[in-house]
Amino acid sequence: MAKSTYISENTTQNQIDFMLMLDDNELDIFTLEEIKSIASSEFENINEILENLVHKKLLSRIERGKYCRYNFRDENVIGCKLTVDSAIAYWSALNKHGLTEQFPNSIFIQTTKRKSDKSVFGVSYKFIQISKSKITGVEKLGFGNHSYQMTDVEKTIIDCFDLPQYSGGYAELIRAFNQANLNNEKMIAYCKAIKNIAITKRMGYLAELLNKKGMKSFINFALKEVNEKYNLFDPFGIEEGEFINKWRLRLNISSEEILDICNKQY
Repeated sequence: MAKSTYISENTTQNQIDFMLMLDDNELDIFTLEEIKSIASSEFENINEILENLVHKKLLSRIERGKYCRYNFRDENVIGCKLTVDSAIAYWSALNKHGLTEQFPNSIFIQTTKRKSDKSVFGVSYKFIQISKSKITGVEKLGFGNHSYQMTDVEKTIIDCFDLPQYSGGYAELIRAFNQANLNNEKMIAYCKAIKNIAITKRMGYLAELLNKKGMKSFINFALKEVNEKYNLFDPFGIEEGEFINKWRLRLNISSEEILDICNKQY
């Protein structure tokens, strides 16, 4: 709080009018820039009004320049409001798509901006920075001021193979791939955007091994992407196992183990 900010003892008419303006515009969460663009002509000192309303617990400060109503606690909306070009992704998206019953300790947010992990209202947020070229496969959920973005099923799967350390474990990711109903065209388009040949080979091999229904086009695409380099099937596993020449993969998780993982119930 700025030292020069005046904090009124009671709620002033100006502060009441500001809260009514939020009602009129159906705003439960907003940035300082957003509110100034809406109401700068109506209120002389928005910063002072905000400080007073936070002090009186009518609003909460999420972080500098970002506010919400005192009782607003939608963790998905708040998480995406913390940075730009953002979407719920990775392990969090796997859970929300019903592809894992495991709950991450943090909400994973994909963004094009560098941002430090933080906790807001007791909820931990982990931010994963990616290049703008990888921003694709995002769907809008919620409505109005309560809307937020999340990666769709196909992009979630591909993102988790791209950065498996954020997937909740490789076995869990294999199981999610097996359960997911995947669209060929989306899988191909997103793989082209990610530009990671190793994960394309891994997913192509998996789709073929699991005989995934309706994935023939993707398998054919993945085969065309196969290069001369051998990659470990589990990138974090040890260097051992059968070499699969067709896919240029080394199965440090055997095909039998993969099938066993897919057949295991929670």
